Amino acid sequence: MSQIHFTINGIPCTCEAGTTVLQAAKQNGIEIPNLCNDESVRVYGACGLCAVEVTDDGTGKALPKLLRACSAKPQEGYVIRFDTKRAAQSRKIALELLMSDHTGDCRGPCQLSCPAGTDCQGYVKKIAQGDFRGAVEIIKQKIPLPAAIGRVCPHPCEQNCRRGLVEQPISIAALKAHAADRDLAGDTFRPVPLPDTGKRVAVVGGGPGGLTAAYYLRLKGHAVTVLDAAKKMGGMLRYGIPAYRLPKELLDREISEIAALGVSMQNGVRLGKDITLQQLRDEYDAVILATGAWRSMAMHVPGETLDGVTGGIQFLHGISSGEGEIPDLTGKCVAVCGGGNTAMDACRTAIRCGAARVSVIYRRTRGEMPAEVTEIEESIEEGVSYEFLANPAEIIGENGHVKQVKLQVMELGAPDASGRRAPVPIAGRFKYLDADLVIMAIGQTPDTAGLDGIALTKKGTVAADAGTFRTNLPGVYAVGDLTNRGASIAIEAIGEAGRCAAVVDAALRGEEKPYFAPYFSQKQVTAADLADREQQPRCPMPTRPAAERRHDFAPVNRGLDNETAMREARRCLECGCHDYHECKLIRYAQQQELHPERFAGAKNAHGKEQRLVCIERDNGKCILCGLCVRVCEEAAGKGILGLVGRGFPTVVKPEFDRPEVIAGCRDCLKCVQACPTGALRQITE
Repeated sequence: MSQIHFTINGIPCTCEAGTTVLQAAKQNGIEIPNLCNDESVRVYGACGLCAVEVTDDGTGKALPKLLRACSAKPQEGYVIRFDTKRAAQSRKIALELLMSDHTGDCRGPCQLSCPAGTDCQGYVKKIAQGDFRGAVEIIKQKIPLPAAIGRVCPHPCEQNCRRGLVEQPISIAALKAHAADRDLAGDTFRPVPLPDTGKRVAVVGGGPGGLTAAYYLRLKGHAVTVLDAAKKMGGMLRYGIPAYRLPKELLDREISEIAALGVSMQNGVRLGKDITLQQLRDEYDAVILATGAWRSMAMHVPGETLDGVTGGIQFLHGISSGEGEIPDLTGKCVAVCGGGNTAMDACRTAIRCGAARVSVIYRRTRGEMPAEVTEIEESIEEGVSYEFLANPAEIIGENGHVKQVKLQVMELGAPDASGRRAPVPIAGRFKYLDADLVIMAIGQTPDTAGLDGIALTKKGTVAADAGTFRTNLPGVYAVGDLTNRGASIAIEAIGEAGRCAAVVDAALRGEEKPYFAPYFSQKQVTAADLADREQQPRCPMPTRPAAERRHDFAPVNRGLDNETAMREARRCLECGCHDYHECKLIRYAQQQELHPERFAGAKNAHGKEQRLVCIERDNGKCILCGLCVRVCEEAAGKGILGLVGRGFPTVVKPEFDRPEVIAGCRDCLKCVQACPTGALRQITE
């Protein structure tokens, strides 16, 4: 047969006459997005994703309409593109329409709630199987410090775990720590970096964000140097988290694993003093700023400059790291201002320093405290008391030293913009609290000294683009607590640093790939939907008695054993789609920014059924491409499946009329193999 010569996206192609554009692209190693095409059945053209534009028909003219690659045939001299604005827009609309009624769970709510996007379901499943190394391999795709983060993360993943609709969420953070501990104790998983690229990156800041950026850029083959002003790497994990929560020898072990990849680490180097930002820009191909937020926020009340008033981070710094002396607070009264996890670390540390009385002052009620419930409960067990609905109005001193805190009595008013009820002062009502030490733990701000030429926000943080992480200076990026919104939790910095590393890697290779949040289909699940699940209580974390632990900085949690960890992991409901990694629909959907909500409206409420003997059908994931129906009819020769109904309510249903037809379904499974969205799943139980 005669050969046709043409191009697809600038790539010269040939095919036999009569071949479709889609077939020709495949023969020439090019993938044009498509969902409803299969070589075993006739062309159907249902999904619309394979739209292409002929910009030159061989005579210098463009065809006026887009073509469907699954049915159109190339002609001699055609210049075909599927990456033009018109083709991309057509594909985008098709995907948004499909996703507007697609109710499958691409990923479980645990992963979607993790700021780093960790595949929680994946590593929990590995733990359930006793494969702790395999679990760490999955975790380290997003988190290079799993043992540390498993201990200190406030685990937003657990807050949305659907197991909580049955009884209690999975202990995801504890399982992460357990798997990492087992891995560190044995043949530690250490990924192999790609070949050296010849590019050099400087990371300023050795905290969780900086170490994460360094880790992933090194794995991409770049030479990375981390510079930090402190004596040791670790940032807030070392200097802000007490040892009873995070033993520093464990942190050292995980940091050494990053260094072992070939990451150079230089401590005692302060930007603006020992080296300038311009010097780094001159010496390296890219610079990432990740210096964190190290200044405690002021309360702006009279008396806060008195001797005996300090910030939460300043109080914790030397104690948590082990680099300073533990202060003797025997017989002292300590007041901690704030309701977050730094306040919890400060009050529990003060107890361990021997304080006679430690009081936490919080302007809302306990129910509004942002600190973890476990932290609050354990602090109370250790002897911490609370002054709720109170706010410091003045710090009263004697001979230049703190003596009392004057507290404004508050009440909760109307909800604020975030939905929390705003605390309102009760006019004329005050109370007094004796204090020898006042610790301000109401938040942190960055120290921007040495960041010459860097544009700042109105909050005093570094202004960094949300998609590229670039600052106003070419080649300089910024992540974590230093930037935009300011201080947050460690996993936020880790997630942002991982995304920044991907952007920087692309830039070093000459590509422009700004980050945009990938699209995921989600569905709403209620307790009623899970009412048939057997209740299996959460495995409790063994802890040391309060009377014992309040006197030292040894770990509070004793950790899980292997059997308990595996049992806890088996409670997972496995919410995410079984077909995620093979699903063509989500792969195409994540190649661009989608907004299916603009086609918002009624959604079909189709559930799952297992009438196909060995196949589960999830109509919520079905996009009505008709591929399963056509494969069953044309390739399998059975005709069991059919489209029932017309228009929006149409569904795919089976028609079983003979026992031999039912039995044949078990040995075929062609429809499962052809389904592009995971709507069909083989039942193996």
